[in-house]
Amino acid sequence: MLDFEPYRRELLAYCYRMLGSVHEAEDLVQDTMLRAWRARDSYDGAKASVRTWLYRIATNVCLTALDGKARRPLPSGLGAPSTDSDAPLLPAFDVPWLQPFPDARLADATDPEALAVKRGSMRLALIAAIQLLPPRQRAVWVLREVLEFRAAEVAELTGASVASVNSALQRARTALANATLVEEEVDRPDDPDVRATVEAYVRAFEAADVDTLVELLTEDAILEMPPVPLWYVGRDRYGDFIRRVFAMRGVGWRMVPTGANGQPAVAAYAPDPDGTLRLHTVQVFTVTGGKIAHTVVFQDPAVFDIFDLPGVLG
Repeated sequence: MLDFEPYRRELLAYCYRMLGSVHEAEDLVQDTMLRAWRARDSYDGAKASVRTWLYRIATNVCLTALDGKARRPLPSGLGAPSTDSDAPLLPAFDVPWLQPFPDARLADATDPEALAVKRGSMRLALIAAIQLLPPRQRAVWVLREVLEFRAAEVAELTGASVASVNSALQRARTALANATLVEEEVDRPDDPDVRATVEAYVRAFEAADVDTLVELLTEDAILEMPPVPLWYVGRDRYGDFIRRVFAMRGVGWRMVPTGANGQPAVAAYAPDPDGTLRLHTVQVFTVTGGKIAHTVVFQDPAVFDIFDLPGVLG
């Protein structure tokens, strides 16, 4: 009896890399499993492992889903940064924004997929850059560079020649190397210094101590906040915007640690006028050289659902 369930989590991560959406990835994995079950009598173990066979089905499902579909960006992928910390905070719900991927949904730490995550293959900035690739290049890059399938295997998975796979991989590598917002040097999320930096940031935020918070940022720190298409570069503008947040929403926030895309993250709860702490955002951090270099702030109920977060804190 074929058992497909052990591969569900790594297939979810694969489809997420391809689509940039956890919700869509879940649907595509379910479609993959259904197709595999219906075709189970045609599976030939002498030609491919169950895992390889499932990846071929998933690749076809993803490429079909991507046909004619707009890419999922972050605000930093749509235009120049804002220089106005008082700009209107108007969400753009017509944009299919990139979603974060909860670490809780990743495969077990002994699985190849989890080891790939440790190498940084799920970083938000990298996932955003991958979305710039044409779908087949995207598939080839993920299959070769992340999942480490051989070129001949990828040719079989994608229905292409080995030569075209190698050519697509080279073009994808060049495009990603030229992506301006993919950080080259990122501290490991399990580094104690990274945890200490994020914990210090959380303490400063909860205390509404913007001066200390700004000291924890790199000089060119990036702050972006989908579905609002604004984004800022530089610790001064970052700090000015955080001051605006406290002026609008008050102080007394609480930050609950979580993890997303193999990066440190928090769920931020803002105080209502009656003192109730209500879920406001999920914030994902990139730490470089012991400083916060990039914060992506997600304020979207669909993202909250992905993380199974309580709406209020007791």
